Amino acid sequence: MTSVQGTDVEIPTPDGTADAYLTRPADGRPRPAVLLYQDAFGLRPHLRSMADRIAGAGYTVVVPNVFYRHGRAPVVELPEFIDPAARPEMWQKLRPVMQSLTPERAMRDAGAYLEWLAGSPYVADGPVAVTGYCMGARLALRTAGTHPDRVAAAAGFHGGQLATDAPDSPHLVADRVKAELYFGHADQDPTMDPEQMRRLEDALTAAGVRHRCEVYPGAPHGYTQADTSAYQEEGAERHWVALLDLLERAFGEG
Repeated sequence: MTSVQGTDVEIPTPDGTADAYLTRPADGRPRPAVLLYQDAFGLRPHLRSMADRIAGAGYTVVVPNVFYRHGRAPVVELPEFIDPAARPEMWQKLRPVMQSLTPERAMRDAGAYLEWLAGSPYVADGPVAVTGYCMGARLALRTAGTHPDRVAAAAGFHGGQLATDAPDSPHLVADRVKAELYFGHADQDPTMDPEQMRRLEDALTAAGVRHRCEVYPGAPHGYTQADTSAYQEEGAERHWVALLDLLERAFGEG
């Protein structure tokens, strides 16, 4: 793994300024970019460490605080170890914040994040990759469909509500996607049931999207997040293999 250098940055958007974490190989050379979308708990030390691991494989990674309209990260107080079942008040605070990030707002922001990356001296010319966790998987899929010429690859892990029957369900962007996609579903995830998995698979196949959807056995929603009670080491390590393989296919070895 390459040594990395991380720093806090600010990304201007049409609606304000998003605080973010930028990490990159310490040699300073321009590298392919990866936009990492958070889970509901937001930008915090664990997500920084995940971004550092991707950067160590040879990429420039940015993790925006997608809830920046509600303040700098963390927008709610978080314990060092997150057990949502033991802290129901967290969801009481986070739920309206999540609901306020409409698809329209999120994709307006996505355009700003991609524009900022395109102007960074640490980012190589060309399209980027996107990865997302939990709610971030929805953002990754939407970004791939909204900005198809800017996204070469996108991944989502333990994403929920990716293929609902709502008129604005994320899977409905499938016919606009040009990127290769990968989804690692948690099989113990009530927010992404088998019906939704089939609906997503069918939509991607019908649209001719290069993709792979896999179900991680025994994995709960949130299995990659080592600072939460949902963490599952087997699923987390499998996710790293899948993600880094996808990035290598998109960009070559970092």
